[in-house]
Amino acid sequence: MIKLSKIKELIHASVCCGDISSGRIMYAFGSDLMSDVLTLEDKIPMLITGLANTQSIRTAEMADIEVVVIARGKEVSNEMIALAIENNIILLSSPFSMFKICGIMYENGIKPIY
Repeated sequence: MIKLSKIKELIHASVCCGDISSGRIMYAFGSDLMSDVLTLEDKIPMLITGLANTQSIRTAEMADIEVVVIARGKEVSNEMIALAIENNIILLSSPFSMFKICGIMYENGIKPIY
């Protein structure tokens, strides 16, 4: 399990919204296909995606995802931030590729869903 503050540091992320001071992550899933996210039966605390639109936040809400990381330095819109705040989702943005973020997470003990 890793503190969100450590994850922020590891992936050079900026916090778009949410409080990362007490959160911890054990599992993550990386995908740009939100339909894949919705087929997972387990709760996914962190989603890593390059899909920078409200669909990723709406999917996170439906799947009880606590943290969304937007990869590849994509711009996070005000609409995404407002929706994340409304649904108590922590939203981070990283300049790294999804592959690199997933590798860093795995290297630091974050477990894959499967």
